[in-house]
Amino acid sequence: MPDSNALANGGVIGACPHDCSDNCSMIWESRDDALISVRGNPDHPYTRGGLCVKVAHFEERVMSEDRILYPLKRTGTKGSGAFERISWSDAISEIGSRWRGIIDKHGAEAILPYAYMGNAGTLNGPWSGDPFFNRLGASISEKTFCDSGAATAYLMTVGPCAGLDTESFAHSKYIILWACNTLSTSLHHWHFIAEAQKQGAKVVVIDPVRSRTAAKADWHLPIRPGTDGMLAMAMINVIISEGLCDDDFVARHTTGIDELTQRAAEYSPEVAAEATGIDAADIRQLAREYARSNPAAIRIGVAIERHTGGGQAVRAITCLPGLTGAWQQPGGGVYQLPVWVCPNRWENIHRPDLIKPGTRVLNQWKLADSLLGAAPEVAAPAPPIQSLFVYCANPVVVAPEQQRLVQGLMREDLFTVVHEQFMTDTARYADIILPAATAAEHSEVMVSWGSFYVNYNAAAIAPRGEAVSNTEMFRRLSAEMGFDDPFFQRSDDQIIEDSFDWTVPVFAEQGGLATLKSRGYLRYVADAPADHAPHRDGNFPTPSGKVEFVSAMAAGGNMVGPVFRQGSMEHQDGSPIDPLPHYVAPQETAADHPQAKDYPLMMISPKSHALINSQYANLPRQQKHIGEQQVQIHPDDAASRHIADGERVTVANQRGSFSGIAVVTDAVQPGLVAAPMGYWASANEGSSVAAVNSSRFADIGRAPTFSDTRVQVQRAE
Repeated sequence: MPDSNALANGGVIGACPHDCSDNCSMIWESRDDALISVRGNPDHPYTRGGLCVKVAHFEERVMSEDRILYPLKRTGTKGSGAFERISWSDAISEIGSRWRGIIDKHGAEAILPYAYMGNAGTLNGPWSGDPFFNRLGASISEKTFCDSGAATAYLMTVGPCAGLDTESFAHSKYIILWACNTLSTSLHHWHFIAEAQKQGAKVVVIDPVRSRTAAKADWHLPIRPGTDGMLAMAMINVIISEGLCDDDFVARHTTGIDELTQRAAEYSPEVAAEATGIDAADIRQLAREYARSNPAAIRIGVAIERHTGGGQAVRAITCLPGLTGAWQQPGGGVYQLPVWVCPNRWENIHRPDLIKPGTRVLNQWKLADSLLGAAPEVAAPAPPIQSLFVYCANPVVVAPEQQRLVQGLMREDLFTVVHEQFMTDTARYADIILPAATAAEHSEVMVSWGSFYVNYNAAAIAPRGEAVSNTEMFRRLSAEMGFDDPFFQRSDDQIIEDSFDWTVPVFAEQGGLATLKSRGYLRYVADAPADHAPHRDGNFPTPSGKVEFVSAMAAGGNMVGPVFRQGSMEHQDGSPIDPLPHYVAPQETAADHPQAKDYPLMMISPKSHALINSQYANLPRQQKHIGEQQVQIHPDDAASRHIADGERVTVANQRGSFSGIAVVTDAVQPGLVAAPMGYWASANEGSSVAAVNSSRFADIGRAPTFSDTRVQVQRAE
């Protein structure tokens, strides 16, 4: 039923449920149990009443005729989309029966959950099923799809601190947006950047593509994909060698300067220019301007980690404000992920105490391997995955090696259940589909990862049809599987109470949970943006209490952040991570790669302006905005392939292919193509950009390598 948190001016408080750093505060408008409109909440300090093109008409998503509103059972072949309606009791009973049979024969580890940020809420997000599956004994689904590499590198350098307040960018004198297309992926942050720009701050964008954000910057540096670490190390080289460090801050609040100085000497601007494609003179100018313009701010985008050396690139970038002392003033430092300081009770959200010792871990980036084996001659892990349960995710569109993944989903012995709102590319391969409620149909608490706010979402209407939230779905599954602990039947209000420490001063002084529900937001960091300089006197939450140029964590510790599963500080092959930042060159897009001749072009797949990963790609308004799958290609590369603007092209490599419409533009560099992610394979001749992506991990945090991909592009037959 709808919540009773009605506003005086009509509507109820809502919050955007998506994987976006802004996490807009919204106002739902309903009539006769139908959502009729949504608008931004003008009283929210950060999002200020604005909504992006993705959610500005959220009512169209909620009320769409294409919604899945009842449980469905497959009647045709997998992938055919042929289903019949069944009851919830029949659906839950079949799931329970199939799972009990699998557990009896293969053990619970033969069941694999798969969830990510289709809903990013505390109650209904990717961790909403963790307690259930931990209690069941299923294989652990390791979630390192997004930000695990960057977050790990950040923690290694400055520890789990809030970092730079994005609102304090208004006070910055120099702003670097590194691999971050703010206008498309964090629209509301631009208000504060533009305010600083009007006051004379210089805005620099480092991005392989001349994005919407780059077009509004004062300076765009088109870097070669995967070479960000080289540029950052060269900046360190210039800052140290030219005496631009804040020597007092370095002496009192950092460790490892001698080792970093020696390491940085290897990275002259001339060496960096050859790798990055940026002139040595520009590298020197960037380093000098940054060091001399405190308070200077750096915001890194998620794209920074999506190549082989992404983790060490973030390590190097996070060292920069430690050298210049930028942390000492509001508007100075690095923004990465502030949720480390939010008073979540992660033990109640994840329930790691329910994990049986020795339970195996399967990484989501390797889903095709989990279903089929790492290669034809390498079998899938034992016991083989006999059931896949997908919620908050659409892996067919976003996971790599799409052709192999689909082959795995086609297995007749694989029992797949998908909890969804629409017939996605993944849902088409399900045996059972359970109808999922939208954010307008359930309560939620959202923690922003782009600002210091917790936002409340009230249900505006009752769930349409027989759709249910994740919390309700797992209550029903828990009952079916005989989990008699009252924890598994908690109400949504109880889950909200349990998921945060509402007694901490920062919440209590604002009125706590009651204020959150009535006003719609609480700030989870006490100091105001104009005062936010918590590291003026150091106090970094690292083992040394300082910025660690030489990371103690890498030297022998573990990653301890709550958002990601704990992992040892070692590479995939078991070798230790270098405690000093350095440049890790791209692998597949390296110039001397064996397949460079057959697949001469680099490919990146940035986020689409009108989509949230694969969400909204099926809705008419967003389809009209984005058109067909685009493939941006430089005029020189297009001419040599006889490709004209607007022609259909095929993008291919050894893993697969997808088609799109050529956009011939100098917004991309020669040798590079950019194909936005998120388009559904079913609407694009059966494949998407995921068809060509590799399942290799990056250097740190088992991060993905979307942007270390080689392809060939040619006119479609």
